[in-house]
Amino acid sequence: MDKELIINALGPEIRVALLENNVLVEIYVERSDEGNIAGNIYKGRVQRVLPGMQAAFVDVNLKQAAFIYVDEVLNGATPPPEGVLLQQENDEAEPETGADEMEGENGFISTRSAGRPRPDRRAIEEMLSGGQEILVQVARSPIGSKGARLTSYISLPGRFLVLMPTVDHIGISRRIADEAERARLKEIVETLRTQPHGYIVRTAGEGVPQEVLAQEMEFLNNLWNHIQERFHEVSAPEMLHEELTVTLRCVRDLLAHEADRVTIDSPEVYHSVYDFIQKFMPRLSNSLALYTGEEPIFDAYNLEVDVQRAIKKKVWLRCGGYIVIEITEALVAIDVNTGRYVGKRNFAETVLKTNLEAVKEIAYQIRLRNLGGIIIIDFIDMESKADQEKVYSTLREALSRDKAKTNVLPMSDMGLIQMTRKRVVKSLPRMMCEPCFYCEGEGMLLSRRTICYNIFREVCRQGADSGGNRFHIKVNPVIADLLLGQESQLISSLEERVGRQICIYPIDDYHLEQYHVEEIRDK
Repeated sequence: MDKELIINALGPEIRVALLENNVLVEIYVERSDEGNIAGNIYKGRVQRVLPGMQAAFVDVNLKQAAFIYVDEVLNGATPPPEGVLLQQENDEAEPETGADEMEGENGFISTRSAGRPRPDRRAIEEMLSGGQEILVQVARSPIGSKGARLTSYISLPGRFLVLMPTVDHIGISRRIADEAERARLKEIVETLRTQPHGYIVRTAGEGVPQEVLAQEMEFLNNLWNHIQERFHEVSAPEMLHEELTVTLRCVRDLLAHEADRVTIDSPEVYHSVYDFIQKFMPRLSNSLALYTGEEPIFDAYNLEVDVQRAIKKKVWLRCGGYIVIEITEALVAIDVNTGRYVGKRNFAETVLKTNLEAVKEIAYQIRLRNLGGIIIIDFIDMESKADQEKVYSTLREALSRDKAKTNVLPMSDMGLIQMTRKRVVKSLPRMMCEPCFYCEGEGMLLSRRTICYNIFREVCRQGADSGGNRFHIKVNPVIADLLLGQESQLISSLEERVGRQICIYPIDDYHLEQYHVEEIRDK
């Protein structure tokens, strides 16, 4: 499969697109004012401990207070004096696992499944207190109204290795299938490490010689020592380590295994990526290209239409059916409809074909839009259990190409499939869109007739206990046209009921639902 990274860095934001056979499958967007901060390491100060939630709010100098759960708090929370490393009891460490499969879009790796000991059963109020300074890493960037999620279990990803200084464990990516190679890599890491740090060999480490792994291990160890030194030198809140930009993260994590080449439209970014590749991935230097065309790079690759389509609620299927994607505060709801498709033979065949085509589009849209959390899919009802199982298995197969961790439950009797997908950063629609200033995010407006009837009731309400001569009603021009035209009889009956003249005034800058009823008293 031909894979390519297209990086659009000319402009106020950076967009990185991953293409498979010239089809856009993933896109990452980073803006200077709201970049992804997952992986950043901070010296934070505990603001408030919440025993009822077994969590604490931590100030790391962000707009929103970050939070940390009890099972993410390292014993002691504060790093030891320089030169003394934390060592975890490893009696209950989980067996070797492929944590590289768990990494998010930014390369940050959660050590939860990477041999970390299970957290002790101490309450959070026994481990943290207000005003305490702690070393933390952002496990998940702020999303919507939720602040950043923190962990005390640090992980520092490199090109071939991930350093986990707070756990004593060696893991190999499960994507490395050859048992002899797995054994070789584990032996190398065990031989090279001089301190009880944990390491994961990433997928890119397959076939890498020992001297290269030794160089990266030394680099990561020096980086960790520098972070510890900074912790003891600065006052909280302060950032101690910043993750790579989205461009370098994508090059580090996707090039060679997820993409064959990289094309960049910015000479400045091209040179920074070239220097990065020369330093860490010299054998891939020929995979980099500078785009010099006059047409914008996303237009040249026909990507703008796909990006705009990825933020629409309705997505049409080739058969004539369509899916509707609704992102709510608690979950993502996806509804499948037959639309214009009427089939050829019978209803069951029509439904099955629509559902199967929808499955592929849903898996594609989930990955492209980076939808996360709880996802509910409402397929068209199917009576046949065999058809239900076919749709379920097809969905699982389609999701298998997604790097993000997913968990899919079998289809319920009501035709619903419930699934979860690991959420690390904002979804594409939340990144590119904001709530409508007109409907304030409700997605619905009162109908024009409803607004007219509300005005009728408001005039009746004021006319019952007033002694004015007439009413002035200020409304949006669209409502004014309706009241003076189709609903003119409503105004006539209202004048007769309240015994006063009613004057309609259209106001251009009024919201459709906005109106003002004013009683006028003549002198």
